[in-house]
Amino acid sequence: MKKTETAPIRFESLSEASKATGLPAPLHPLITLFNGVDKPLEGSAPLPRHVLSFYKISFRPYLGGTLRYGQTHFDYNEGGLFFAAPNQLIGSSEDESNSQEKSCTNQQISLLIHPDFLLNYPLAQKIRQYNYFSYSVQEALHLSDKEKEVILALFRNLEEELHNRIDEFSQDVIISQIELLLSYAHRFYKRQFVTRKAVNHTVLQHLETILNNYFDGPHSLDKGIPTVQYLADRLHLSPSYLSDLLRSLTGLNTQQMIHEKLIEKAKEKLSTTHLSVSEIAYELGFEHPQSFSKLFKEKTQQTPLAFRERFN
Repeated sequence: MKKTETAPIRFESLSEASKATGLPAPLHPLITLFNGVDKPLEGSAPLPRHVLSFYKISFRPYLGGTLRYGQTHFDYNEGGLFFAAPNQLIGSSEDESNSQEKSCTNQQISLLIHPDFLLNYPLAQKIRQYNYFSYSVQEALHLSDKEKEVILALFRNLEEELHNRIDEFSQDVIISQIELLLSYAHRFYKRQFVTRKAVNHTVLQHLETILNNYFDGPHSLDKGIPTVQYLADRLHLSPSYLSDLLRSLTGLNTQQMIHEKLIEKAKEKLSTTHLSVSEIAYELGFEHPQSFSKLFKEKTQQTPLAFRERFN
């Protein structure tokens, strides 16, 4: 019998999350940092599946062996960074994930930031542009030794500032340190897409196969145009990570890749069959032929009929 998952716990405040993990109450109600790397956290306990109302950035120096990363497994000996946005589900009910969580809870650094702490700063809007906050745990940022030194130095700067006497400059300094941390994370993720190109090209090949099978079969006629979520699920990746990965390889995000494949299949049907434009549109998953014609003209600078006339 399949085990029923319990509903995730929701934590509205930093103090609630701290209390649930057995950690000290935060010194500031809207931001706190727990450092278990320089000194293991005593009495800390892993959380069950949960949802936070704030941002969480965690660094783990060692995850013990391997962890699934998309369709492949990698070791985390060099450490990894994890990001979570408010209202994102964190944790898993799977035994493997739980055991890994227990093994490293008291030896990680976690920075918790309530959105209200960022109010009146440009970062309140900018932080939403970093897609890695919606990546899954399997898509963590793997750090080299040099990158790890940079990240740890920033965490320690934040820790020192948070434990200093609060003054009129404190929030400005902390915000600037967070911005720098996020900028480095963005930079290192770009590097990760490059250094893992062999694995990423495998994902690209799988995506091509999925799209070809989808449009060559009855799926588009029955289910419509494939969504980004559908492709991400098939590739065992989060939608945001898949789009960023594809953009690093091809310059196109997932939605644009879907459109490219649509146009490719449309050209094939227009040049090799006698199907009407409306019939081709329906076969490709469009509910309205006008939507198909509009996309085709947008991508090719000509209408479907004008393209077909070239082959007559």
